[in-house]
Amino acid sequence: MSSNQSQARSAYEEQAQGGLFARFLSTVEWLGNLLPHPVTLFAILAVGIVFISGILGYFDIAVADPRPEGASGRSTDGVISVVSLMSAEGLQRIVTNLVTNFTGFAPLGTVLVALLGVSVAEHSGMLSAAMRGLVMNAPKKVVTFAIVFAGIVSNTASELGYVVLIPLAAMIFHSLGRHPLAGLAAAFAGVSAGYSANLLLGTVDPLLSGITEAAAQMIDPDYVVGPEVNWYFMFISTFVVAIMGAVVTDKIVEPRLGQFDESHAPAGLEKQQMDPPTRQEKKALAWAGVSFLVTCGILALTVVPEWGILRNPETGEVQNSPFLKGIVAFIFITFAIPGFVYGRIAGTMKNDKDIIDAMSKSMGSMGLYITLVFFAAQFVAFFKWTNLGTVLAVKGAALLQSVGLDGPSVFILFILMCGMVNLSLGSASAQWAVTAPIFVPMLMLLGYAPEVIQAAYRIGDSVTNVISPMMSYFGLILAMAARYRKDLGMGTLIAMMLPYTMVFIVGWGLLFFIWVFLLGMPVGPGAATYYG
Repeated sequence: MSSNQSQARSAYEEQAQGGLFARFLSTVEWLGNLLPHPVTLFAILAVGIVFISGILGYFDIAVADPRPEGASGRSTDGVISVVSLMSAEGLQRIVTNLVTNFTGFAPLGTVLVALLGVSVAEHSGMLSAAMRGLVMNAPKKVVTFAIVFAGIVSNTASELGYVVLIPLAAMIFHSLGRHPLAGLAAAFAGVSAGYSANLLLGTVDPLLSGITEAAAQMIDPDYVVGPEVNWYFMFISTFVVAIMGAVVTDKIVEPRLGQFDESHAPAGLEKQQMDPPTRQEKKALAWAGVSFLVTCGILALTVVPEWGILRNPETGEVQNSPFLKGIVAFIFITFAIPGFVYGRIAGTMKNDKDIIDAMSKSMGSMGLYITLVFFAAQFVAFFKWTNLGTVLAVKGAALLQSVGLDGPSVFILFILMCGMVNLSLGSASAQWAVTAPIFVPMLMLLGYAPEVIQAAYRIGDSVTNVISPMMSYFGLILAMAARYRKDLGMGTLIAMMLPYTMVFIVGWGLLFFIWVFLLGMPVGPGAATYYG
């Protein structure tokens, strides 16, 4: 039997075993393949908004404004009407604001600035050495937890997790006499299914908060959503998700895989290796750690003491302070300084030219993102100008209230919906840019703060990454897995990762409800739970 026949048979057997759910995943994959490129999708949506606004504006579609009289942004007549862009005024507004829509799009600058700092730590080799040290020096009894945990932490520079940690985890499991695909699955679960959790703020935080802020301002024009608003919840989620991932790997995935059969792997597998950090790298990591602590100590002096110059100048508190508003600058600093210190000692960076080269390389890889942002910014702006998002939010909130879904249980459907959408629209920013203008205002009208809404979205957006063929790195993971099983098909990989999705969505969802609604804990510094 040929390799292709074996792969087809394997995929068929997986579908047969999975039954209805496997066929559902195949349908999602088929539908996802029908979608155009995300850039094209946003261009189509932006044009579609113009035509829809023209039609609804012609019929004078409007809703009563639920905000109290005198509230910021409330119209004088108490009515929210759809504004048509299919008019002379609409065309003028589009062409005169095309550039400012793009340059003023909140996630653009914040992500690029944060990435400049992360790029120094990445290109110096610091992040790679830190991950290798964390995983390869862990005791054998906790190696699974260490791999999942390292995967989650690597989300600060997600590409590094996919390219370095996942193949490294498979090699470590193989060297320990365990099934390498179980190690691959554990790392993949941490990097991708635990995408939003982390100990530190990363590039995804300003990216999502900027979109959330724009959506929240449809209801409250003065509402501000900082990058740090989910940090408390994502910090604790790192440990909970890592524990869940380790349990799923050890109790479900690895027993199902059974004993690794070397005959199923391609020739030359035994030559693959990944070295632990060298003595010089360990020395560089130690000094990078010292520089990180010193940097954090200096920053703490600006906000911890009552006389801290970055406290709120009016109230003297940390909430709404310049420190929190400028958190992106501190992400840049706390990655760039230790990254350069590491590079100097390890010999990978010598001067400012190397820093600039690292930053330039990272900026060079952002071309697709910048292109995507241009069209996404137009869509978000058009959606806001037309009032379509607000009208949909009011209608949707009224519908949920009419069927009794205005309590915390509404987040169950919201998380599930986000996970389902993620199967066919894998980009976190692309999905949130489309759904936030609808669901953030809708749930705000039900009394929930944008910070909590965003935290719930991040759960749904993360957990289905590992079973979505639309996820940008899915093909890469499939190729990595094929190193250990020649006839491995997509169905095998999805079946292997499905237990993580099922356990994570239940366990992480429970953590959300316990943290937010049972314990009443904020999801981040200064983050409210309820709105209004």
